[in-house]
Amino acid sequence: MQSSTQKVSLLEKIGYSLGDLAANLVFQTLVAYLAYFYTVIYGLKNNDASLIILIVGLVAAFLFNPIIGALADRTKSKWGKFRPWILYTSIPLGIMSLLAFTTPDFSYKGKVIYAAGTYTLLLLLYAASNLPYSALSGVITGDMRERNSISSIRFVAVLFAQFFVQVFMLPIIIYAGKGNQAAGIETVMTWLAIIGTIMLIITFLTTKERIVPTEEQKSSLKEDLSDLIKNKPWIIMLGVTILVFITLALKGGAYVFYFTYFVDESVLAKFISPITDFLSSVGINFFGSDPISAGLGLFNAGGIIFMLVGIGLSKKLADKFGKRDIFRNFLFISTVFILLFYFYPPKSVILMFCTQILHGLFYGITIPVLWAMIADVADYSEWKTYRRATAIIFSAMMVGLKAGLSIGGALVAWILGLYGYINNDEVAVGQTIIQPESVSHGVKMLISVYASIPFLIAFILLFFYEITKKTETMLEIELAERRKKK
Repeated sequence: MQSSTQKVSLLEKIGYSLGDLAANLVFQTLVAYLAYFYTVIYGLKNNDASLIILIVGLVAAFLFNPIIGALADRTKSKWGKFRPWILYTSIPLGIMSLLAFTTPDFSYKGKVIYAAGTYTLLLLLYAASNLPYSALSGVITGDMRERNSISSIRFVAVLFAQFFVQVFMLPIIIYAGKGNQAAGIETVMTWLAIIGTIMLIITFLTTKERIVPTEEQKSSLKEDLSDLIKNKPWIIMLGVTILVFITLALKGGAYVFYFTYFVDESVLAKFISPITDFLSSVGINFFGSDPISAGLGLFNAGGIIFMLVGIGLSKKLADKFGKRDIFRNFLFISTVFILLFYFYPPKSVILMFCTQILHGLFYGITIPVLWAMIADVADYSEWKTYRRATAIIFSAMMVGLKAGLSIGGALVAWILGLYGYINNDEVAVGQTIIQPESVSHGVKMLISVYASIPFLIAFILLFFYEITKKTETMLEIELAERRKKK
């Protein structure tokens, strides 16, 4: 294993982080709005939307990611293993991000086929871009502190993307489309596609792969997969990743329904009016007069701003106490604040906002730690096997991410159907849809009890994860010594 200096410049850290900013313009849109887009804007039935999200997502998770991981680990170029993938997928990913959120005037069957086809291609290109991007973090440096620093900066960028999507996107969609959400989302996605493509190209240009396997470390795909199956920390992190992203997809996808069908609109309007009036006075007018979209945006804003505070605390805490303990403990605390939503009536708007802020603070501490832990799993595998297979390990984690996103997103549409949610296509044209009271209870359960269960199971799993602070230090020292001898 050969490597140059393990220090990484601030410019390279920022350049690397832009890749996650670009990816999350797509990913956060899928988390927050895919179920809403399919059922409300595009007009698919709940069961059809749920099946598309689930089946396509699981195919992408268990087929696309392992194939791309194996191919990326075996890529040879003057630019390294992973950077070429980021470059060559940048433009196709941007184009497909737009097409997946367009609304062609097909028959209902045509709409289902179009949605399934575009979502499949989007997830294929997303995997071909984001998996090598994630694996790149494992070969930029072997220095654990530098790796923690990269993760912290990277996830500040992630939260910028999340902030835009969850705070501004719905109001901008309504504003850009002049009330036509289909036209509005196409306009927004066009700009996101252009911006995301440029950012991915910058990531390619500013990063460097420093940890390069030597020729004698070649391994077959069979050996790589065998190593994974024997790697207990990897198995645990796979389960944790699936569970974390089920929760993120559940509550992220349900918030728009929560504000539409549960939160008291009059109390919400009164609470946010000073904020929206101030924003209008400084020229930010796209929140408009719709308290639901404005309230949803400001609710998400509070959580995300304090997530940034949590991310700022993450590196120091992880350096001092170790990644496992910090991730596990703060995941549990953030879960408590998810559960609190079960006890709030529709008029408890202030409590809702305060709880979201505290959840964001404590969950934010865990965000950079998850991906830094996966990079540690790659080190652990190399330490045990004397072979490094970074992308296949990250591809397995991407399996977890995609599976969690797909299961959680599908559950949003499916559970709403169980509680009696009525789709646009189930009523006559022009008829006002009045949802049954059970839907209000259903969305409250989605963002509280149901969303907390995967987090709690992940918390329990982390007691069996064996890469402690002491193990991290040992891995860094021993691997550095091995690499010097190559």
